[in-house]
Amino acid sequence: MTLTYSEEKYLKAIFEVSEAGNRSVATNDIAAATKTKPASVTDMLRKLSDKQMIEYRKYYGVSLTEEGKKAALMTIRKQRLWEVFLVEKLRFSWDEVLEVANELEHIQSPLMVRRLDEYLGFPKFDPHGDPIPDEFGDVKVRPRLAIAEMDVDSTGQVVAVKDNSPAFLRYLDKIGVYIGARIKILEKVEFDGSVEILVDNKKTIFMSKDMAVNIMIMT
Repeated sequence: MTLTYSEEKYLKAIFEVSEAGNRSVATNDIAAATKTKPASVTDMLRKLSDKQMIEYRKYYGVSLTEEGKKAALMTIRKQRLWEVFLVEKLRFSWDEVLEVANELEHIQSPLMVRRLDEYLGFPKFDPHGDPIPDEFGDVKVRPRLAIAEMDVDSTGQVVAVKDNSPAFLRYLDKIGVYIGARIKILEKVEFDGSVEILVDNKKTIFMSKDMAVNIMIMT
């Protein structure tokens, strides 16, 4: 079934807000994620329900059907493949790709997506460390912890960031934290949850709790 730009956008938002499509979400949460008014969200939900992409009951929330979840995953697949292309082939930085990839993800050509995947060497993760669904919607998940969850003296490698906002990514560039960096937890401050880390055995960094919960580590 062919979906419009807006329908794909909403399905993707529902998937992300609902924690990988595994729970129902409120219309206000969808409105916040899509930056639209609740009345507009309600209209779109009716359309998606008619296409059997969602299950929607007023006052009870929204959940994706299997078809809706599959469509959301395919949109996410396109977005993340385009992010890889933009960074690796067009030399975009990781804080510049999101807006452009969000436009490109709505191109309707399964053949092009397969060719893009092949051209890039079948990447498993995007530049922010998020897994790229394969053409069947399967996702390779690797175990990871936020820096805030790690114990003092534990070590690991940065594999993803939860916050993809340009401001956050630019700040990580400034302090020298990147995907692939090796880190060691030197101290955790009980008072405010801030953390002191050692990066690549060279540089000591103090970071707030807000930062520490958004940087994901594989130990």
